[in-house]
Amino acid sequence: MINIALHSIHEKLGAKMVSFAGFNMPVQYEGVTAEHLTVRESLGVFDVSHMGEFLVEGENALALIQKVTSNDASKLEIGDAQYSCFPNEENGIVDDLICYKIKENQYLLVVNAGNIEKDWNWISKYNEEFNADLKDLSDEYSLLAIQGPKAVEAMQSLSSLDLAAISFYKFKVGDFAGIDHVIISATGYTGSGGFEIYCKNTDVVQIWNKVFEAGADFGIKPIGLAARDTLRLEMGYCLYGNDIDDTTSPIEAGLGWITKFTKEFVNSEALAKQKEQKPSRKLVAFELDERGIPRHGYDIVDGNGNIIGNVTSGTMSPCLQKGIGMGYVPSLFSKLGTQIYIQVRKNAIPATVIKLPFYKG
Repeated sequence: MINIALHSIHEKLGAKMVSFAGFNMPVQYEGVTAEHLTVRESLGVFDVSHMGEFLVEGENALALIQKVTSNDASKLEIGDAQYSCFPNEENGIVDDLICYKIKENQYLLVVNAGNIEKDWNWISKYNEEFNADLKDLSDEYSLLAIQGPKAVEAMQSLSSLDLAAISFYKFKVGDFAGIDHVIISATGYTGSGGFEIYCKNTDVVQIWNKVFEAGADFGIKPIGLAARDTLRLEMGYCLYGNDIDDTTSPIEAGLGWITKFTKEFVNSEALAKQKEQKPSRKLVAFELDERGIPRHGYDIVDGNGNIIGNVTSGTMSPCLQKGIGMGYVPSLFSKLGTQIYIQVRKNAIPATVIKLPFYKG
């Protein structure tokens, strides 16, 4: 089990620590609902230092990224971030990621903690053709996500950069909390604003302490991974291992917007064909029409009780006070307004297919 750099601080704060992708991570502090609402209403900080970071450099860096990712990284300017995925060769997804353009011929790929080794091997396999310079920085870097509507106001005193000027899916490199050359990005996974801080493990304790000093008058609190999951689900953001995996295509998952057929990439021909012919199943979002809580793995059934899919993510929405979820169903059942049923123990609870996000702010 790997301890992240702030492990002892989380323990002192009374965090419930759990094993997640081989890392000892804080899952909650005072409770999921309270932490969830803290981020929606004011200010919370997640330690997500388990995420992986790969540096891709050299004259063939872009060519490699274009080959292994679905989105078009050639559109990136320095200071841009881009959501993308690594398609596999069987119409599935190796992982989803965020690509940052740091300089010309220098990119940072941020990947999921549970897939660091898998992703590294996948990129390395294709790099035999391109020979870009690859570095795995995952063990050297920490990542804090400072999220909530008060984030910019509370943190501005810690940086000479204009934090309000860092718009969605942009980033800057500069000073923060007395540390130089920190990446400050705005790719939030919660839907409530804020930004992320990428820093060296050796600097993260100082940054954490100064963040909490600066946020003291704004009601800042530490937030665990459990609330991160309910926050992202209210926005309808996919979670790798739940809503997308090696068996789900980006077209089925509603990620056609990050799948650009203006270039050739791994399995692009087959995915283009699937898009053209329309996938046989789709990832849909639904709200329960009656009381109940949909959970990952629950069956989705039709009006006759036939199993047509299963719930990939589900919870009781703290903000909406109703059961919400996502799951794959035959395309026939994917139209907005369609009624489906979620099998919660012995009860088939009616649900309606809706448009994302669940939480409108």
